[in-house]
Amino acid sequence: MSRKPLISGNWKMHLNHFEALKLVQELSYAVTIDDVEEVDISIHPPFTDIRTVQTVCESDRLPFHVGAQHCHFEAKGAFTGEIAPSMLAKLNVSYVIVGHSERREVFGETDEMANAKVKAILANEMIPIMCCGETLEEREAEQAEDKISGQVRDGLAGVSPEQVAGLVIAYEPIWAIGTGKTASAEDAQAMCAFVRATVADAFGAEAAEAVRIQYGGSVKPVNANELMTQPDIDGALVGGASLEAESFARIVQFRLSE
Repeated sequence: MSRKPLISGNWKMHLNHFEALKLVQELSYAVTIDDVEEVDISIHPPFTDIRTVQTVCESDRLPFHVGAQHCHFEAKGAFTGEIAPSMLAKLNVSYVIVGHSERREVFGETDEMANAKVKAILANEMIPIMCCGETLEEREAEQAEDKISGQVRDGLAGVSPEQVAGLVIAYEPIWAIGTGKTASAEDAQAMCAFVRATVADAFGAEAAEAVRIQYGGSVKPVNANELMTQPDIDGALVGGASLEAESFARIVQFRLSE
């Protein structure tokens, strides 16, 4: 089965809405029609930029999916500072990142919270990009597989195999996020293959074959091709390199360096 790669730009807490507009316009010049026939592209700006990004993408018919970095799992309520999934859906958001290690490490989000968000995002007809990954200490203690298995199984508990088939899982080794360190292509492939095997065990072979698995962790133009051409890596969740149109476009165009 051929899985179309998904390249996602996670802007994190960068760029105001004027800067966001400029970057999206620059990216539209750097990415070609041929690129988007080969690769899906999602852009995940801060909440304050989403309306701007959505408007320019729709008015100029740009080939980018609008994404979000986070949401709450409740439909509404007294949750100061939070954003409901339905609010994102009304902005035509397609993909929502769930359980990023920064949300887990800095804000204390748990697998149970990630699971609730996955279900809420699916209920609002958007696609979760559910993150998993181990720390350097866990990897050195040979606990990486236990950590990843637990995150995948608990994060997707109660989700149907059909729903799992249509979502995205991002494997991001925590020790490689924003550090400049990158897992070798072989290591990244081995862990993404383990994620797929975990999905197969929990949800069946069809779901495992269909689910898209991204790699994230200091993905750059120089290593994109080697990573993206691994058999179980179906795209990338890109951080810093997505803040510059040229570098992000070169990751989208990873096949050109084959």
